[in-house]
Amino acid sequence: MNPVPAFPSVADAMAAVQAGLRFVAAADATRMSAQAQAECLQMMERVNASVTAARASVLSAFTSGQGYSADADYSPRAWLIHKTRVTKVVAVAHTAWAKRMVTHPRVMAALAAEDLSESYGRAICQWTDKLPEDCRPAADAILLSAAQAGMDLRDLAGLAAEMYERSRPDLPDEDPAQGFEDRVVSLQTTFQGAGVLNGDLTPECAAVVGAVLDALGAPAGAEDSRTHAQRYHDALQEAMRRLLAAGLLPERAGQPVKALVHVSLADLMLIDGSSALLDEWIAGVQAQWAAARAAASQSGSDGGAWLDGSAARSFTCDASVTPMVTGEVNPAALQDLIRLCAELDKRRHAGDRAAEAGDPAPDTPAEEALERAIIGKAVDLLSGPGGLASFLRRRQLGARLGGPSLPLDVGVSADIPAAIRRAVILRDQHCRFPGGCDQPSSGCEVHHLRHRADGGPTSVKDCALFCFFHHQVVIHQWGWTVVLNPDGTTTAWNKDKTKIIHSHSPPARPG
Repeated sequence: MNPVPAFPSVADAMAAVQAGLRFVAAADATRMSAQAQAECLQMMERVNASVTAARASVLSAFTSGQGYSADADYSPRAWLIHKTRVTKVVAVAHTAWAKRMVTHPRVMAALAAEDLSESYGRAICQWTDKLPEDCRPAADAILLSAAQAGMDLRDLAGLAAEMYERSRPDLPDEDPAQGFEDRVVSLQTTFQGAGVLNGDLTPECAAVVGAVLDALGAPAGAEDSRTHAQRYHDALQEAMRRLLAAGLLPERAGQPVKALVHVSLADLMLIDGSSALLDEWIAGVQAQWAAARAAASQSGSDGGAWLDGSAARSFTCDASVTPMVTGEVNPAALQDLIRLCAELDKRRHAGDRAAEAGDPAPDTPAEEALERAIIGKAVDLLSGPGGLASFLRRRQLGARLGGPSLPLDVGVSADIPAAIRRAVILRDQHCRFPGGCDQPSSGCEVHHLRHRADGGPTSVKDCALFCFFHHQVVIHQWGWTVVLNPDGTTTAWNKDKTKIIHSHSPPARPG
């Protein structure tokens, strides 16, 4: 009599799935045929659908039994973040699927049977959630049947919209605030300071945003090789910049709204011919800067953008710069500082007692040496091991007190005086990039034709107006060079000088 095979436990089944996926991840995909690669990708999408359904089933039971409270977490979402080490966005998505176990059982069954991809299932649930509750099961069934028959996402969206219109109650009884309450926009900062923008806009908001993006995101000329999505991104940034510049925003804490940008001294000091010593210090500061920027993306900051490299150089080209020299505490110097102060205090008390007894005074040069050492340790304490002052003393001068430290101070410096700015605007009137850009001066920025970090002077003849795209993208990101010719025309060429553009044809020769 053959023994009945034991039904595998959930742990055994999960271990088998993990082993299979690890095998695929470790395999050399380049040795597979294109057909095998295609089949593998299709299979993984089906596996992802069943994993989504399985996770939702387990998480739903885990939530109903309040299993998260055993680990002192207040919600299943918090438990997922803390115990499975996922981000907040992923935890929200997982808990949303767990709730759909109750509200969309047909969709969950299709995922478990691998008849539907996870992304299609999510879209169907989001569409039918807008329907009256008693209409959702039938709508899910219709959309699932259409999807399994091969209908693409565009046609499915049209079918869902038609069902929504047919299921709406009479207009006099309709709640106009229902769709309005669903509006949402979220901006999340990523590891490198970039942002991920998501939203569900009302029709009127979508129309306004679309009109602005279309107007500012149009191709700027023959040299504009940006994709449609890139032009929309730049248009959004330009729209926000113009709004800030227009002074139409309400004040915050009694101060005009301004964009706060952090730029490290290392990036401001990236100049031609810098010494190897300065390069070494800059490399260290840039690493610290990246760490601070990444930490701010997770723990929150003062709301400023953290820029480096070409982005820092382009932003500070036409900006009012407030230099802030700050100290960096070096706790390792504190113990030595206390020891030296105690030694100096001991010597001075000994001197007072000797004077009272009529004995010879202690060694004055020794006390002076202690004072200098204390001053040096105080500077070390504030400058820190990564501070520029202590770095130069240690590496360049070879002595702890070889030279004065940098002062700790805050000052204000206007990069381009108002008189020069007004003169440039009056002269140029619009973007001066050759090729016929007609962006008005209100939408332009003043650019140093030779960057100030390279010794470029601030004068009317050395500055020109450029729109956001030609200034921030073409010049500072793509590396184009623009010169203002003596006759008032402009000439531009790209980094490798394969393209040269003139504002108009050269003047005709006399005769």
